[in-house]
Amino acid sequence: MKALHLGLAGSALLAFAAVFAADARAADEARHAAAVRNYDTYCAQCHGLRRNGTGVNSPFMSVKPRDHTDPKAMGDLPDDQIFRAIKEGGLANNRSILMPSFKSVLTDEQITEMVAYLRQVCRCGPSR
Repeated sequence: MKALHLGLAGSALLAFAAVFAADARAADEARHAAAVRNYDTYCAQCHGLRRNGTGVNSPFMSVKPRDHTDPKAMGDLPDDQIFRAIKEGGLANNRSILMPSFKSVLTDEQITEMVAYLRQVCRCGPSR
């Protein structure tokens, strides 16, 4: 009887772990979807729907927007620098004044999610 009881407890633990994993996966997918929506809303005009720096505004800009699909250029940037550029604007990293600040539009959590999304876009992995 004792072995059966441990088996049920083990089964319950496995079921809980599966539900927890599914919830975590759903939360990750929701954060990713939110980052995609935020990018499409706030970034695509300059950086493009293909995320390669060819948005509808880019031909009229004196500085070409960053290509977020470029693994070399994006891989050389630490996460905190990307975060700062999104939050404070390009001048915060001694870059283009044309990159606006989004601190009044996006929360720190949304910016962190955007940084993670950009790492997926460039396929360059987490920062060093």
